[in-house]
Amino acid sequence: MLICSSFSVVPSEDAHQSEYVAASDKRREWISGFTGSAGQAVVSKTAAYLVTDSRYWLQARTELDSNWHLIPAGAVDGPRDWIDWLVDRAKDANIGIDARMISHEKATSLNTQLKVKSSRLTYPPQNYIDLAWKDKPLRSKEPVFIQSFEFTGREASTKIAEVRAWIRAQPASIPSYSKTTPTPAQMHVGTLITSLSSIAWLLNLRGSDIPFNPLFYAYLFISLDRVVLFLDAIKLTDEVEEHLRALNIERKEYNDIWAFLRRREWGDGKILISPETSYAISLMLTHFRYTVVPSFIDSIKAIKNGVELEGLRRAYLRDGAAYVRWLAWLEHKIQQGYDITEYEAGWRLTEYRRQNKHYWGLAYENISASGPNAALPHYSPTRSGARMIDRDTPYLNDSGGQYRDGTCDTTRTVHFGRPSQDQSEAYTRVLQGHIAINSAIFLEGTTGSQLDVLARRALWKDGLNYMHGTGHGFGSFLNVHEGPHGFSSGIPLVPGHVITNEPGFYLEGRWGMRIESALAIRRVKTKGEFNGDVWLGFERLTCVPIQTRMVKENMLTKEEKQWLKDHNKKCLERLEPLLKDDKRALKWLKREADRGIGIAAPGPGGITIDWD
Repeated sequence: MLICSSFSVVPSEDAHQSEYVAASDKRREWISGFTGSAGQAVVSKTAAYLVTDSRYWLQARTELDSNWHLIPAGAVDGPRDWIDWLVDRAKDANIGIDARMISHEKATSLNTQLKVKSSRLTYPPQNYIDLAWKDKPLRSKEPVFIQSFEFTGREASTKIAEVRAWIRAQPASIPSYSKTTPTPAQMHVGTLITSLSSIAWLLNLRGSDIPFNPLFYAYLFISLDRVVLFLDAIKLTDEVEEHLRALNIERKEYNDIWAFLRRREWGDGKILISPETSYAISLMLTHFRYTVVPSFIDSIKAIKNGVELEGLRRAYLRDGAAYVRWLAWLEHKIQQGYDITEYEAGWRLTEYRRQNKHYWGLAYENISASGPNAALPHYSPTRSGARMIDRDTPYLNDSGGQYRDGTCDTTRTVHFGRPSQDQSEAYTRVLQGHIAINSAIFLEGTTGSQLDVLARRALWKDGLNYMHGTGHGFGSFLNVHEGPHGFSSGIPLVPGHVITNEPGFYLEGRWGMRIESALAIRRVKTKGEFNGDVWLGFERLTCVPIQTRMVKENMLTKEEKQWLKDHNKKCLERLEPLLKDDKRALKWLKREADRGIGIAAPGPGGITIDWD
């Protein structure tokens, strides 16, 4: 972001490569006005560009003003991403970027590609946006708190011990053909962890620094004989200080990380870092002092233990009860003739969730969308700009609560009138994809990306598709998006992984729909048991009925019809005990469980009959 730069890049991420960032790190939003969680701003001397993927194209067109040009990454004949777009235009160029805000992996890849174009990245000593942003919000001073064993199922000490065992197992950094004994400088002696969710999970701590994510700003260094947490003292309570003492963890101020790296305070040896570590840290260490490896903590964090899985089951049950109370309220109000805005509907659902045990907040911003807004996969209404929920198009709500025992993520699409033919056909195809994933049985070693086609097959039959992923991992009172597995990932699914199942369809400018449920991978018994106990399937965590009003019964197979009926009846069985004090919700739930599929066609004289 220097005057001499040909381009200046303003990333969405913070210094920890977080997907969701604190208000003080929303630099790209401040300069562009685009509020989506993914996208890069690129500014030249004569123009400004916003590069984002298909999830946000429609939103970006709405939010960007005439000063900005939208670059749709992933479009036919378009760039893969912002790096592809930038490299294509760079020639004898200096490209300014804050080295803290780009990962080691992206920076090294970009530099390699730029070198061929006689171009390079440059790293200004100060962030230009920070200098220009006069009313920049202050960083949170909210205290860190302990996530107890009741919710984690593992002590932090055992997690640290597992990381140390992993460090010991790493081979020395010497050529494979070398026969010489490694020197102390070639041995791996520690790891630097920069991912906020990994630090929180590892230490059984949580915080309130980032909206929707119970995280806190910190760095963590672990060696074979030392653990150092870089966390500002103002965020400590007596209880947390005692927790750190019991784990024999040293504490330094957050910004002391740079002096620690510069002085090489761990002594001889190399540090293990993940590809997502900020490039500023790589530059500080120099390549002689680090080795880049996939995040070990991400891989073990993703496999939920028995306590975490049981917590998620409880959380999704409570969250489902709140969702049903809300759906019953919303339908009642609309049938009475009240005008309900998208914003009011989302707010009311949050209020129902707020009454639940262990509620901490929302897992992400409510997606509450009717009509053309539902065609924006990540649309979130504002109080002043929300539209009324109508009876002619589907209404989509994608939301979830953060609870101390689990992170929830659920989407349901409902219709309050008589759906059109094209709405019903598209919704039925989405439902068939949802059922196909949920019902899948697969071998050990199968990846999410190998199963992805099951969610799209029914849509593809009609030439329909969706441009976002089919599903992602999620945390145990952590981030709603968690890797490394997912339906777009080449990581094999294993028991203990949790993942969302969310096919959809979006007709730009008119309406959209999505059905999302959370699943846990488990072992299953099969009739043949070929090769033994190697078969996996899914356990459904989400407990919210799927509305049958938009479903075309004649498009479903016998097995799909039975699945839909069984799911809605199972929701009644599990949620009924939680809804005994809400007659309206219980009546609504029983009706949904007993309801037939679809809506009867108009009879003589145009008379219509609904299952209600």
